[in-house]
Amino acid sequence: MIAGPLLRSLDRGATIFLAIVIAAAILVPALNLLVPASSPLHVPTYLVSLFGKYVCFALLALSIDLIWGYCGILSLGHGAFFALGGYAMGMYLMRQIGTRGVYAHPILPDFMVFLNWKELPLYWYFFEWFAYAALMILLVPGALAFVFGWFAFRSRVTGVYLSIITQAMTFALMLGFFRNNFGFGGNNGLTDFKDIFGFNVQSDATRAALFASSCVALALGFIICRMLVTSKFGKVLVAIRDAEARTRFLGYRVESYKLFVFTLSACMAGVAGAIYVPQVGIINPSEFAPANSIEAVIWVAVGGRGTLTGAVLGAILVNYAKTTFTTGLLAPYWLFVLGGLFVAVTLLLPRGIVGTIEHWWRTRREYAALRRNGPVRRPAARPAE
Repeated sequence: MIAGPLLRSLDRGATIFLAIVIAAAILVPALNLLVPASSPLHVPTYLVSLFGKYVCFALLALSIDLIWGYCGILSLGHGAFFALGGYAMGMYLMRQIGTRGVYAHPILPDFMVFLNWKELPLYWYFFEWFAYAALMILLVPGALAFVFGWFAFRSRVTGVYLSIITQAMTFALMLGFFRNNFGFGGNNGLTDFKDIFGFNVQSDATRAALFASSCVALALGFIICRMLVTSKFGKVLVAIRDAEARTRFLGYRVESYKLFVFTLSACMAGVAGAIYVPQVGIINPSEFAPANSIEAVIWVAVGGRGTLTGAVLGAILVNYAKTTFTTGLLAPYWLFVLGGLFVAVTLLLPRGIVGTIEHWWRTRREYAALRRNGPVRRPAARPAE
């Protein structure tokens, strides 16, 4: 029942993209674990974790492209959903520490013992079970997006006004999570994780498995987005993006479409944040910073809005550039480089990298077809009677 829509949604480009992602999920761990360190083909463990971060950012960019590129919803607060998913995973990892913490308390995390908390807050209950944590990874960002979207879309808040209130939402969450008495570690956040599923989170094998899991999550997210945008539902999303008022007049419930896709996008961002946390070893309120959400939008713009693969490519390229430039003499000027990149892409490549390539290739094929078939001859007009 699902195979039919899935096969119809995967064209040659999408199939190649999925093949690359699955190949990376297999090759990178294999080159890290099976190839000796003396070999030039060996992939160091730190690169496995770095690539894993890039893949998580690519999934976040994919979630933004789904709503911005295909529905016209420009969210400047998607970092909030990413961080909420990360905190849900961080709470699960903290509950796995047990007596191995600094204060060796069997239940309370170290920061709660340090603050002289006597008992575990109610909202920390059941996070020792991964199934419950996985449910929260989807439910918490999804519920926030649903409630936020319910009021915003039914009030017909659109355009720059919607972007501003999404940014205000993530800023408010950042201020709330900075407070130690909220039970989330304050500005230090959650860290010092020991293991996941009983495996040492610092071991090479675990990091390789986390990278492979990131690639699988990206592939599944891409398939879901691809099936959605190539369906009739996706056509309605594009119609909402291009002419929302006209689509509403045709009888479509625009608010319901926008609410569904916004909630789905938030859940994808939450999954990206959850896989990101064990690979970097920390989650703190800085992930809520509005600048992070704006940077994620730049990834999508650079790669190509409304292309899916472009969002992934933009996230990887920009973050690779960030890793390169922030480790040398240009580190203090990275934000200027990022801003200049966004301006340059907006002026010179408004379709982004992948969008420009697709447009060039389509134009070239149409021109070749025109040359092959010759000019179209119109029938001669009938003489007047």
